Amino acid sequence: MNKYIEKTKEAICTGFWLGYSPVASGTVGTLPAIFIYAVIRILVAPEFQRVAVLVFLALSCLGCVALGEWAEKRSGKKDPGIFVLDEIAGFFLTVLFFSTPSAVLTIFWAFLATRFFDIIKPFPANAIQDAPGGWGILLDDLFASVYAIIFLKLFAWAFPWAVGF
Repeated sequence: MNKYIEKTKEAICTGFWLGYSPVASGTVGTLPAIFIYAVIRILVAPEFQRVAVLVFLALSCLGCVALGEWAEKRSGKKDPGIFVLDEIAGFFLTVLFFSTPSAVLTIFWAFLATRFFDIIKPFPANAIQDAPGGWGILLDDLFASVYAIIFLKLFAWAFPWAVGF
């Protein structure tokens, strides 16, 4: 039973093992969020899509906080690269506040902006990752997503044709 629980935690933390990608694990680890968002856009009625995204955002945030310390102890690293639940949460936060009429354009722009700001980690995202356990793992990605949302809103205002408006 304990082995099953450990494997389940590992699957959740690593985005179903995509976090083990030898190249760009955070970027590859975002794929489950993209898949879930695409399913939401296809199967969920438009008036309930934001609620569905909010549910997955909440679940991924709770998972980060609950499993972050476990992942750090297991890997021996602060914010281990294989832990990608924070990237998943960041993507969900971005698409919660930035959506276009096209699911493909929403995914494309949200993915690019979220990953860009998560990689460069502008202040305070770079400083807040020092918070303990899962909070530090999660909060830097959420702050990076706030930057992504602001950028995307300004980008959509300046170039509405590029985002499908």
